[in-house]
Amino acid sequence: MNQVDVKVEKLVKKFGNKLAVDNVSFEVKKGDFFSILGPSGCGKTTTLRMISGFEVPTSGKIWVGGEPMEGVPPHKRKTNLVFQNLALFPMMNVFDNIAFGLVMRGESKKKIRQAVEEMLEVINLKGYGKKMINQLSGGEKQRVAIARALVLHPTVLLLDEPLGALDLKLREHMKIELKKIQERIGTTFIYITHDQGEALVMSNKIAVMNQGRIQQIGTPDELYYEPVNSFVAQFVGENNKIDAEVIDISGNYVEVEASGIRLIGRKGQDVVKGEKVNYFIRPEMIRIAKDKNDIGSNVNKVKGKVKSVIFEGQVTRYEVTTDNGLNINVFVPNLSKSEMHKIGGTIYLSWDRDNPVVLKVQKIQAGVLE
Repeated sequence: MNQVDVKVEKLVKKFGNKLAVDNVSFEVKKGDFFSILGPSGCGKTTTLRMISGFEVPTSGKIWVGGEPMEGVPPHKRKTNLVFQNLALFPMMNVFDNIAFGLVMRGESKKKIRQAVEEMLEVINLKGYGKKMINQLSGGEKQRVAIARALVLHPTVLLLDEPLGALDLKLREHMKIELKKIQERIGTTFIYITHDQGEALVMSNKIAVMNQGRIQQIGTPDELYYEPVNSFVAQFVGENNKIDAEVIDISGNYVEVEASGIRLIGRKGQDVVKGEKVNYFIRPEMIRIAKDKNDIGSNVNKVKGKVKSVIFEGQVTRYEVTTDNGLNINVFVPNLSKSEMHKIGGTIYLSWDRDNPVVLKVQKIQAGVLE
């Protein structure tokens, strides 16, 4: 049986009459890279601060390493926290920054040197010990901050949007680096982010959060292909949302009517005949053709015109207005320039019935507190 490093049960946090975290429960197993993903103000940072001990829950329970955390101050918890601003000491070199916690703990010089050198290897900064913090790049500073936290061997490392201050290219690089570091060291990570790309790339489990509540917990592919509600379908990855009405239900499939056309997709939770629903189809799952004869055998077929074309190198984004007035986005891999479609051109779209999912209409709002 896998050991549970963090357990949160019915966690609630109020600031005055403002409800920031609303009855949140989840478990994080040993060695997991667990992300809490959600929009700004949804309560994810407040949840992390309660786990670390910097906020006291209004109600609910927290366990770290199997031990209850009620009344346990931050410095006595088996957790360590990496902030977005990193909080490195500019007057110290890299070695002393990483060693700081060990020095405060009173470890021997021999043990400190061995531990710091090992950590420099883990973060791929061997030989950087004597460098000053202002001599490092943004990504190198990021790795030093993580090493300073990991050298104390916490049961759980808590990371609050640590890549937020980096530029886009460096952030993309650090997503991979951070995942590699976690795999090398084996420490359990709980990672806070509003960036679904970060969560999908790095995590083996993700909790999607909105308005203080957990919407769904699952693996990246589960959240992407099997969202349980409209919020998750729209927040994780890109999706076409089509307003529709359920005409018929047959087993796991639903037939809907949208602006006068019939479409078929997978049945979501509690969908019933006759109700208004959201029909979701991801842009990369749609086949696009210039000729009706090339549309294939997919059951969902629509005709339209190309409204806009955005070339992005590996893929081209097409915005298509169908003959019945639907706006649909399509992502197509760029195999050759000759296959690109022109604005105003007539095209045919199709997709299989297993690609879309039909979900109940959900009123979506962002939370009010972070």
